[in-house]
Amino acid sequence: MNPLAADPAYETFVLNMGPQHPATHGALRIKLLMDGEYIVEAEPVLGYIHRMHEKMGENRTYLQFMPNTGRLDYLAALSYNHGYVGAVERAAGIAVPERAEYLRVITVELNRVSSHLLWLGAFVLDLGGFTPLLYVMDDREQILDLLERVTGSRLTYCYFRFGGLYNDVDEQFVPGARAFVKRMRDKLPMYHNLITKNVILRQRLEGVGYITAEMCRKYGANGPVARGSGIAYDIRKHEPYSVYPEFNFDIPVYDQGDSMARYMVRMDEIEQSLRIIEQGLDKLPDGPVMAEKVPKIIKPPKGDYFYAVEAARGFFGVRLVSDGTNTPYRLKLRSPCFSNVSLFGEAARGLLLADAVALFGSLDLVIPDIDR
Repeated sequence: MNPLAADPAYETFVLNMGPQHPATHGALRIKLLMDGEYIVEAEPVLGYIHRMHEKMGENRTYLQFMPNTGRLDYLAALSYNHGYVGAVERAAGIAVPERAEYLRVITVELNRVSSHLLWLGAFVLDLGGFTPLLYVMDDREQILDLLERVTGSRLTYCYFRFGGLYNDVDEQFVPGARAFVKRMRDKLPMYHNLITKNVILRQRLEGVGYITAEMCRKYGANGPVARGSGIAYDIRKHEPYSVYPEFNFDIPVYDQGDSMARYMVRMDEIEQSLRIIEQGLDKLPDGPVMAEKVPKIIKPPKGDYFYAVEAARGFFGVRLVSDGTNTPYRLKLRSPCFSNVSLFGEAARGLLLADAVALFGSLDLVIPDIDR
């Protein structure tokens, strides 16, 4: 109990934000202790849809668990594919052909753009703006069409395999991806005129929902949330994996720490992902997309392995403990959303309820990612 609440002159009440509230983006409940319209305490209550993915990973073969990774974050599934296959390939000593690595990066970055676009539409919708959602859905559909042709899925992708990819891209993928890059570059000025420069949006975001760099370190927050607080950390740059060292791109960083800074980080990341996609298409080598000798039954040597990737929402890590059998002894999934939601309670103190919605949306949480 907050000590102020014990004061008879200090009247408070409890307000449940969710799990039915659309601004909680799914089955998340936030228990708010309110003083009028001001938040005294905020407690995220998790676990309404816990699906035990980690335990499922320990009761299935390495390949059988692969489809689960697409369900952890249904908006950026390919990053989770990448993290899991990377961990198993590192443990089993499997080399990946260069063409497969380039296609992994290209498809992951396309998926990152589609994730950021949906976040943009949903975020502005939370704040009362409906029109941008129509535009982002139109642009996002172009990416989903491209990825569906390659992967066979619209959202929960299971495209990567240990040693490469399920299949090569068709002849329409490269020109289609180039056309999307041009389309999206042409559309970004419109988004900035429609949304970024909108005076109502700026008043709702600027100076609202401060998250300091120290708070990010304390809670382990990462990704665009940390980069909006001045922490220039991106796994693709600081702990490079796959063929990311072959690409030139920048890490968008803003040190204001407010909701507007986190918004700008993601908008700039769309531009950087387009740069990566274009470079990948230019450099895409010929060759196979699967390693020649990949065991049908994966049995990594005994050991403790870790692999991390930069997902759309931040640092996704896979810790794999192998006992030499065809199922993991231990599988630990390090979700970026879990740490990012953990700081909400501290960051929301003293905010108006309406501003807490802006803060929450700026975190870009996918609740299934939290409830592993």
